[in-house]
Amino acid sequence: MHDTPPPTEPRQPEPLAHGLKQRHLTMLGLGGVIGAGLFVGSGAGIAVAGPAIVVSYLIAGTLAMLVMRMLGEMSAAMPASGSFSVHAERALGRWAGFSVGWLYWFLLVVVLAVEATAAATIAHGWVPAVDQWAWVLVFMVVFTVANLTAVKNFGEFEFWFAALKVVAIVVFLVLGLLAIFGLLPDTDPVGLTNLTGHGGFLPNGWAGVVSGVLTVVFAFGGLEVVTIAAAETDDPARAVGRAVRSAVVRILFFYVGSMLVIVTVLPWTAQQAGLSPYVKVLDAIGVPSAGQIMNIVVFVALLSALNANLYGSSRMIFSLAERGEGPRGLLKVSGGRDGENEGGVPRRAVLASVAFGFVSVLLNLKWPDSVFLYLLNSVGAVLLFVWGLIAASQLRLRRRIEREAPEALTLRMWFFPWLTWLTLVALVAVLVLMLTDDVARPQVLWSAGATGLVLLVALAREVRDRRRG
Repeated sequence: MHDTPPPTEPRQPEPLAHGLKQRHLTMLGLGGVIGAGLFVGSGAGIAVAGPAIVVSYLIAGTLAMLVMRMLGEMSAAMPASGSFSVHAERALGRWAGFSVGWLYWFLLVVVLAVEATAAATIAHGWVPAVDQWAWVLVFMVVFTVANLTAVKNFGEFEFWFAALKVVAIVVFLVLGLLAIFGLLPDTDPVGLTNLTGHGGFLPNGWAGVVSGVLTVVFAFGGLEVVTIAAAETDDPARAVGRAVRSAVVRILFFYVGSMLVIVTVLPWTAQQAGLSPYVKVLDAIGVPSAGQIMNIVVFVALLSALNANLYGSSRMIFSLAERGEGPRGLLKVSGGRDGENEGGVPRRAVLASVAFGFVSVLLNLKWPDSVFLYLLNSVGAVLLFVWGLIAASQLRLRRRIEREAPEALTLRMWFFPWLTWLTLVALVAVLVLMLTDDVARPQVLWSAGATGLVLLVALAREVRDRRRG
């Protein structure tokens, strides 16, 4: 068995092209988590927490921000296409890098099926003559081709996708504020009536806030792709530092700001799970065709997430292969490394990821309430396990980097180690609370089973390698 390299040991240059620019990375960090979970899924959170959903998003967003700060610190010091999988290997051992890498890859390719199917459902509603499965095929082919060519194509797709989402939220916030102060035609100032009426700010008590956190915390998944993509920029350490700094605060602003506008403009009782609260607000303030406008935004958000997940999964499995934790045949990259042609792309890793994604899509279309539901439950809580390993890795690596290469710490975790420990405790608390929730419990149990299976494989590999000496 080969030993885990020290955190400051120089790594061989990545064979991937450096075709991503700072603007790509910054917008990826900004738009990466602004998706259907916010535009549609937030309705479920409002239904359980009421106006206090603002607090739920503040708690969940702060947790995500702390994890990203830890991840940013390690990625700025040691940029790699495997990001937190590489960090976990260096901090905790091969078993940790293997486990978190494969779990995250599995998470992305399963969620990819949800996004492709949801986008196809919207497109089918616009063009009923084209079957849903045909739309899925079109989306998968388009983004597979985009990811097989130069990485700058992925960057450009994500830049414009994210830009549209950001513009949509900014316009929503402006219209919402104008409506609150009665500055729109035929509107009166709303005041704080909807925040204090209908049961008050905490209609379901603090239990409602906690339930809201469980509902919305997973909407922040996706930020991790920023640190994976940083390895394909010209200056990874500087790029990831700037992207993390700019993204976390703005994302909190967009999420918490949006929720505050929604629960101020309309009574929280007007919202319901499954329907976009954004559409409700836009309808209420008289924006014509609000439903179709939001359908377009959600459609773009889904395609953006599909593209980002395909990219992230291909780079993660490539990094696993690079470290001997995955099939060596996935290491082949296309020729050239200047980022201006089609060189430096791990095409086999892209095809392996999209192949499993296709299988997931077929399962979702054929057996959405049985086989695919079990598959989806098996990754339901994986994000929290990944975040936990990120925090544990940062605890170990920070001290070692301070001793061996303190100059590499260009981005530092706040109030280390106290906030790192607090984050770990919070993640455990969320998992425990999920176990007490009838809806969330199957996700934790199935995810724990999937994690246990991957850990068993990792342990078996460790035992095999020790016997080989």
